[in-house]
Amino acid sequence: MTEFDYKPFLKTLTTEPGVYRMYDVDDQVIYVGKAKNLKKRVSSYFRSNITDSKTRVLVSNIDHIEVTLTNTETEALLLENNLIKKYQPRYNILLRDDKSYPYIFLSAHQHPRLAFHRGSRKQKGEYFGPFPSSAAVSESLRLMQKIFPVRQCEDAYYRARSRPCLQYQLKRCSGPCVGKVSDEEYQEQVGMVRQFLTGRSQDVISALVERMETASMSLDFEKAAKHRDQIALLRQMQEQQSIAGNFAELDVIGYEQKNGLVTIHVLMIREHKVLGTKTHFPKVPKDSGADEVLTSFIGQYYISTGNHSRIAKEIVLPFEIEEGSALEAALTQVSKRKVNFKCNVRGERAQYLALANKNAQNSIEVKQSAQDSITKRYAKLKAVLGLSDIQRMECFDISHTMGENTVASCVVFDGQGPNNREYRRYNVTGITPGDDYAAMDFALNKRYGKMSDEAKVPDIIFIDGGKGQLGRAESFFADWQLNKMPILIGVAKGTSRKPGLETLLIDGGRKTVNVESDSPALHLIQHIRDESHRFAIAGHRNKRQKQRTQSVLEEIEGVGQKRRQALLKFLGGMQGVKSANIHQLKQVPGISPEMAEKIFNHLHDKA
Repeated sequence: MTEFDYKPFLKTLTTEPGVYRMYDVDDQVIYVGKAKNLKKRVSSYFRSNITDSKTRVLVSNIDHIEVTLTNTETEALLLENNLIKKYQPRYNILLRDDKSYPYIFLSAHQHPRLAFHRGSRKQKGEYFGPFPSSAAVSESLRLMQKIFPVRQCEDAYYRARSRPCLQYQLKRCSGPCVGKVSDEEYQEQVGMVRQFLTGRSQDVISALVERMETASMSLDFEKAAKHRDQIALLRQMQEQQSIAGNFAELDVIGYEQKNGLVTIHVLMIREHKVLGTKTHFPKVPKDSGADEVLTSFIGQYYISTGNHSRIAKEIVLPFEIEEGSALEAALTQVSKRKVNFKCNVRGERAQYLALANKNAQNSIEVKQSAQDSITKRYAKLKAVLGLSDIQRMECFDISHTMGENTVASCVVFDGQGPNNREYRRYNVTGITPGDDYAAMDFALNKRYGKMSDEAKVPDIIFIDGGKGQLGRAESFFADWQLNKMPILIGVAKGTSRKPGLETLLIDGGRKTVNVESDSPALHLIQHIRDESHRFAIAGHRNKRQKQRTQSVLEEIEGVGQKRRQALLKFLGGMQGVKSANIHQLKQVPGISPEMAEKIFNHLHDKA
């Protein structure tokens, strides 16, 4: 079954808890697992009566095994998830989306600022969340700006104001930067924001009602009308947000598994409000059981990402899992508060679980429908090109403005459609500006010049262009050393350049293939071509924007961040640097006479 001589290895194994890593002949980690008893767990892989096909395939690929001992099973669980994240083994269940969740940030300034935040929480202030998506944060900030006139501008913009900005004119900011509101009034608004974000919106409404009545009794009808509008917006916002009854903090996990696909839907409740939902499609090896999938998901979702603040006190599961107690202990340890799993729930929890499961079921049906469409497109393309199989396709495009800031893109499609992780951009240098043929040579050389892994060689390479571009690609592959040779296809636009009139160029343009405009094969080609075009333009725009916004000092070799800061600080900003002579530049700490002359010449275009 395997060339791995497991019997001597098993004799050396301990019965202590720990983590084991299985390697293949190329010394790549193919599986990471944990065990309460290492000897017992690892031995189970080498029984003669294994019926699980996934385990049989895994064992047949083992070359050697390494173990790491831990003090407890919880420590083993934590280490296992860290190693899965590090190695991404192909036989483990992998949760690809592990980006940190966004928060709403209320700064600790004299006039606090409301802002979107994602990443490490180093700034002083309060963080509210996490939210399931950036769109949820942006929508909340937009609505709060209408209700509470608290600034949302950047600190540099706030400090530079000498008169009110447009947000003040729109009554979406009270203008603390120019003294249009007293500190006491501003802090009152900040206090209401804090109450609202902690789920006490009814307390805010009650306070505003009292202030409206007080203003009305004092005949200050303008102020009363302002509070009235705030109350109306708050009540409208309350109606839009679902109220989570008696549960202030709860995660509800829905699960669906169908036709080899797994969907896990997380419904997040914080401060008695449903903040939103997030659907995950983990990469699941064939024949993986639901218990294994959900256990791996919980570990990676809550532990591996390092964002432990998003762990809810209570997590509702769709079914009981064998390692539930160990996972509870691990989540309690990393979050430093008690975490409970709930299964077989009733009442409100059951309603939320039914909703999460319903969303998971709907998501998998949509995903399955999209996958069926992709499968159909691949089948048609194989028929058009006369190929038996297509596992990987790549497409190149070039983007620039009048020859400046040239960027080449390479997008990758596998059997599942776009594989975003494999996308690459290349900043094209050392060519004549505007020479698209040379740019294509540059991109192909960057992509394939040092390629040695035939598994990465695509079956088809699409070139967005005519015979000239395709000819350059064929010239590059004329001296190709690997056994696998990709098929080169040019995608030439029709005379009117309208979608549906594309012509496929093969054999350097000597052979042309016209595909029907309504053919799924052409739709797939258009998809990969448009994706490469979009990716190239996005990279070009980013590069162009960066060039416009970067300091001219960044262009000078030898002038790093510290020297730039010293120049700007010592000479009073960029204008002071530009107007300084060589003698003044030499006075800046860290600037030698040679460097001062170099900076002066660069700023004044002297050779």
